[in-house]
Amino acid sequence: MTERPQQYRFHQGDRVLPFEDAEYDARLAGLRRIMAAEGVEAAVLTSMHNIAYYSGFLYCSFGRPYGLVVTATESVTISAGIDAGQPWRRCHGDNITYTDWARDNYWRAILSVTGAGKVIGIEGDHLTLLQSGKLQSFLLPKATVDIAPETMKSRMHKSPAEIALIRHGANVADVGGYAIREAVKAGAREIDVAMAGRDAMELEIAKRFLDAEYRDTWVWFQSGINTDGAHNPVTARELQVGDILSLNAFPMISGYYTALERTMFVREVDDASLAIWEANVAAHEYGMTLLKPGASCSEVTAKINHFFEERQLLRYRTFGYGHSFGVLSHYYGREAGLELREDIDTVLEPGMVISMEPMLTIPDGQPGAGGYREHDILIITKDGNEDITHYPYGPSFNIVG
Repeated sequence: MTERPQQYRFHQGDRVLPFEDAEYDARLAGLRRIMAAEGVEAAVLTSMHNIAYYSGFLYCSFGRPYGLVVTATESVTISAGIDAGQPWRRCHGDNITYTDWARDNYWRAILSVTGAGKVIGIEGDHLTLLQSGKLQSFLLPKATVDIAPETMKSRMHKSPAEIALIRHGANVADVGGYAIREAVKAGAREIDVAMAGRDAMELEIAKRFLDAEYRDTWVWFQSGINTDGAHNPVTARELQVGDILSLNAFPMISGYYTALERTMFVREVDDASLAIWEANVAAHEYGMTLLKPGASCSEVTAKINHFFEERQLLRYRTFGYGHSFGVLSHYYGREAGLELREDIDTVLEPGMVISMEPMLTIPDGQPGAGGYREHDILIITKDGNEDITHYPYGPSFNIVG
């Protein structure tokens, strides 16, 4: 029987990437500076976000491992045979396909790039115990170094090309918001409204990015008690007059996440709910004025906390006031070092992109029950910030249906 290969190169078609080669070369240069500072000879990246950030390739795992190996001279994505030539077409640098014909051909492909006995950079927040053991067995590293924290810091500073893409994302989210607004009416189901917003955004992305991969754009549209959590999934609940609503539109463009989130009501809002809504809008507006170079995440958080405490509302806050944007989604890529929380002391700098999104959840059965949240995306500039979200917030525009 003919011996089948452990790995091969399947390079066909034209390469299509979300950014120019120079963008990826600059990112890889930054990674190699991290590696040099840590004494790392080869980085073995395994997460969706870092592989996409440094190569452009956003993998679909389905239980198979993927990787990006970066040395002083090489950048090689490692992909499964089921994907054929697509990973090469969508990556910057080289690509090796590993086969399923023998267990652990993935690690043999990585070894063919790294060699044995090297200092290996890993992502400690992603590499599983199982795969970490295999890394030790196959690569026989002299040492392993967790470079995930430093790569996260690199991703927090956006290039002009990234900011241009994020602007498009914010514009697309606005399109989804208007489509959702038009779909809201008593008797409509959450799923019906969510689909209207998602379809509008997918079509808008396809119009703006002719060569992109279209996947992962979604809407969480919640009503009534379902608004109590920011990440509650869509249901078939029917909207009723007087319901509180939460509009959450999330376009995904080449792995980049953007968001639009708004409180809404169906046709009418009672006085207790209006008072909470207006307080949250005021906190949102106040919070946006605080996002400027030199401010730390914890300082911004403390000031908004004080704002809510003065109004006896702080006990209803459920999570941080904002987070970074870039290569991330609801299942990969959180840049936890840039979040508006008490335990984050990162100082804002020009080129960072962050949301302002205060949320108050009033328990069911109390006056004004429900979850209230507004969300804008802001680019930190030299002198302050630029709000790139344009869909209106507040009662004057968002009592609908």
